[in-house]
Amino acid sequence: MTSPTTPPTAPPTGDERPGRTLVLVRHGRTAWNADGRAQGQTDVDLDELGHEQAARMAPVVAALGPSVLWCSDLARARDTASYVAKELGVEPTVDRRLREFHLGEREGVRRADWVARWPDERARFEDGDYDVVPGGERRAEVASRMGEVCRAVLDAVGPGETAAAVSHGGAIRTAVASLLGWDTPGASSLRGLDNCGWTRLAERTYGGPLRLVSWNEQA
Repeated sequence: MTSPTTPPTAPPTGDERPGRTLVLVRHGRTAWNADGRAQGQTDVDLDELGHEQAARMAPVVAALGPSVLWCSDLARARDTASYVAKELGVEPTVDRRLREFHLGEREGVRRADWVARWPDERARFEDGDYDVVPGGERRAEVASRMGEVCRAVLDAVGPGETAAAVSHGGAIRTAVASLLGWDTPGASSLRGLDNCGWTRLAERTYGGPLRLVSWNEQA
């Protein structure tokens, strides 16, 4: 009579710990936003509406439960993050890698003037081709620094936890496309984030690939 045998052990399927969530928030409105000027890394403060937007957004993002908060070192991002920090009771980590694109010769230029003088360049820029900007930061450079810092933000939390960062529209758009493995045409399918809009990316399991959960959520 044959004795029963122990069923073979199933091979490991990888890390089954719950995945992490990354929330990326664009800063509130500035006077340059209202005037249609390209800001880039010019340090412009929030205007009155920008502060109101940040105050409305903060409790909603805080309710997502981030255990850490990072932000760009530019004033508009730091001031926006301060509202979320107050709700969470945490101190933001300031990191210059979360800055917006440096827009070279086009910083301070109004959109209407850009369209009138360099229409093809502006059309390509709005499609996400930031490399057309003379003297500006290259898309690959921004994708690299934003990818590094987003991974650092995620690595600051454990399995199943949420991390948040306040950054800038072009930088976030580029980061999301890079983190998801999209090419430049894929990035152009994402419309720009509104002021104080946010996006969520999440892992299915800890350390796994990120997936797009939402884009341009609003308070």
